[in-house]
Amino acid sequence: MPKGYNFGEASGVDVDRQGNVWVFNRGHWPVMEFDRGGKMLQAWTEETFRVKSAHGLRVGPDGSIWCVDVAGHVVFRLSPEGRILMVLGNRQGNPGNNDAHDAFYQPTNLAFRPNGNFYVSDGYINSRVIEFNPQGEYVRHWGRKGTGDGEFNYPGYLALDRSGALLVTDALNYRVQAFDRNGKFLWKIGHHGDGSGDLASPKGVAVDSEGDLYVVDAAFDAVQLFDEKGGLLLSFGDAGPGPGEFWLPEGAFINKQDRIYVADSLNGRIQIFEFLGGSQPPPANLNQNS
Repeated sequence: MPKGYNFGEASGVDVDRQGNVWVFNRGHWPVMEFDRGGKMLQAWTEETFRVKSAHGLRVGPDGSIWCVDVAGHVVFRLSPEGRILMVLGNRQGNPGNNDAHDAFYQPTNLAFRPNGNFYVSDGYINSRVIEFNPQGEYVRHWGRKGTGDGEFNYPGYLALDRSGALLVTDALNYRVQAFDRNGKFLWKIGHHGDGSGDLASPKGVAVDSEGDLYVVDAAFDAVQLFDEKGGLLLSFGDAGPGPGEFWLPEGAFINKQDRIYVADSLNGRIQIFEFLGGSQPPPANLNQNS
């Protein structure tokens, strides 16, 4: 960081086509861009788009930057230079209920389909996923508060797997749910129902080139790795401020080289990992579970 700059709580991370890393955090400079070597390229102040509380960030298919303001109940689309291109939700701050088409109540994250449509998880108060077309027009939504399949208790972060299924971390139900493009429930992992199983507070989720799922677990201060069938392969991380340790981690992203970027929220940083795999021994901070 240049002198005088710092993160607040880091909640969202993504990487653009140039390999530059975009970070969303709860500080004076909520959006920061870094090159692949870690040099800061630019930082936007809170005044850029009046964000109240950072949550998810995604780089859109056209390179635009999408930021989810959980406390402001809105989703911003901005140019890479910081110009506002679109605002979804009620800019006056009035939240919508679980059936609203044009308002959120503490939204959390978003994910894009290849056709440009995108999903928003909505979120801390509402309990649903909403689909929009590239122009920001409402398409459909599904979900409600509950513990059944297709129901949510804090849908927090989103990703698409190799088959095109939408993965939704359902934090307070201790699981990840998968849905087809029409919102039909497909499968789930970590569904023990009491936090005593493989997942205790899943937040960020990302999928690597092999189809394996990396799930950031804020309660365990770890990242859990599952295969495509939901089998737990390993976990890495522990509580603390050191390298490979976490303090309430949140968002995650995997680039084309399968490097895992984790927003280490209360440590105020981004950590980057590379799974060695094969016959190579794992780093010391990897704990093999199976």
